[in-house]
Amino acid sequence: MGEARKKIIILDDDSTNLTVAKKTLSGSYDVLPILSGKMLPRMLEKISPDLILLDIEMPDMSGYDVIKVLKADERTATIPVIFLTGKIDPESEIKGLSLGAVDYITKPFSPTLLSKRVELHLLVDEQRTQLRQYAEELEEMVDEKTKTILELQNSILKTVAELVESRDNITGGHIERTQSYLHLLVGILLRHNIYALEILKWDVDLFVMSSQLHDVGKISISDGILMKPGRLTAEEFNEMKKHTTYGIDIIRKISERTKESNFLKYAEILAGTHHEKWDGTGYPAGLSGENIPLQGRLMAIADVYDALTNDRPYKKDYTHEEALRIMTTEMPGHFDPRIMEVFLQYDSEFESVRV
Repeated sequence: MGEARKKIIILDDDSTNLTVAKKTLSGSYDVLPILSGKMLPRMLEKISPDLILLDIEMPDMSGYDVIKVLKADERTATIPVIFLTGKIDPESEIKGLSLGAVDYITKPFSPTLLSKRVELHLLVDEQRTQLRQYAEELEEMVDEKTKTILELQNSILKTVAELVESRDNITGGHIERTQSYLHLLVGILLRHNIYALEILKWDVDLFVMSSQLHDVGKISISDGILMKPGRLTAEEFNEMKKHTTYGIDIIRKISERTKESNFLKYAEILAGTHHEKWDGTGYPAGLSGENIPLQGRLMAIADVYDALTNDRPYKKDYTHEEALRIMTTEMPGHFDPRIMEVFLQYDSEFESVRV
């Protein structure tokens, strides 16, 4: 079965021109002649042409008016249009091309020239269509590859995070909950235009995903300290605080061995700054205010809220209300006040995630 013939509409109010053009092209194409621009919409409801030959000077509707209608409709905007005209002034040609015509043929036209011009523009349009399809297929392949890489990264992160949780004797999905809290916080901040300019520069999905490594440094903390049922001594607490710098070191070593390290940049920030405090009394660097990266300030609230509302080796879980009381009255200067205000305003949403 042969390849389908391409369809060409010829719109000209001169029947002689229509006859010549149809005779010239009908050997290779399905040619549909039209005498009036007002007849074109009805024709376009029935067929989708591959090219339109369009006379400029017509009494009822000029070619300029017709092409404006074609380009304004997404269904016909990409159909190549070649103007046919007796005008030979540059201004008319420039106007036609500026309205979206692909070429300009003067009348009376040479049948051979007409045939070659039509053949050329149909070939160009076919190649453009193929290139667009190729680009779409390539984009789909890249998206699929990216999705596969992200799934692999997330699987590795989740496995490492679960290993940390199991050593810390923490159960109940600390990692999943803190990810949900971060996602919720980011969404609320964006809705209220708080730190929005900075957040919009992030890849939020990577940021949330990388939060699984915020406590990865605990791998380097001894079991005796990590799983101690009571309060830590000052010396033990100083050792525990090192999990932040241990985490930075571990993530940097991973980064050195991979090119896919964007998510690790977020992870390093979170591991190193989620215990910094707004008033500068946190660790490991004693950063204060907005010197603490925004990612770390967000993680601080998510991490503390989850720690308070769930069992730990050294404490029982607190209720949602008690956790809020502790965060607002017993931890002054700990959190970014703007983020904390939003957290308290939407506390019921965080409680629903916790439950």
